[in-house]
Amino acid sequence: MSEYRVASRYAKSLLELADEKGVLEPVLEDMQQFSKLCAESREFVLMLKNPIIKHDKKNMILKKVFEGNAHELTLAIFDIITKKNRESILPGIAREFQNQYKVQQGIEEAKVTTAVPLSPELKKSLEEVVLKISSKKKVELVESVDKELIGGFILKVGDRQIDDSLKSKLKALELKFSQNPYIKEF
Repeated sequence: MSEYRVASRYAKSLLELADEKGVLEPVLEDMQQFSKLCAESREFVLMLKNPIIKHDKKNMILKKVFEGNAHELTLAIFDIITKKNRESILPGIAREFQNQYKVQQGIEEAKVTTAVPLSPELKKSLEEVVLKISSKKKVELVESVDKELIGGFILKVGDRQIDDSLKSKLKALELKFSQNPYIKEF
């Protein structure tokens, strides 16, 4: 079975259990912190995937890092996963948990790239555009800045992309000028 499917199943079980116990938000925060740690520390991810390091040692490391900072349900899932020798899929479980949480709560994730940071008014208007495009109740806007866009924005919502950047308009104009209809080609 693929790593994604296994991670997805564990994440679904954790989501349902956390929801049933009424601790969905604390477990979500733990999964976000875990994902952040994985993104910031390549060594941590490599440690989880390393077959030479014993599973009880990995469990001890996870407890040292998260004990006191994480909910007991999160610590319990870490313990279960390491006892089953599947700690290498923990980053995937954390990612999938967050994705499934967004689906359950009706949150649409949209990525916007601009040449300058967004003002609060512009951010609000982009969120309204995303709400019109999608059928979700809430919007989570992920911002990034790319100075090469010159101006405008690129908005990605699911599999849709709205490119209203000056960079793309200039490229389209350059392409149009390169195809001169007045010069006959032989």
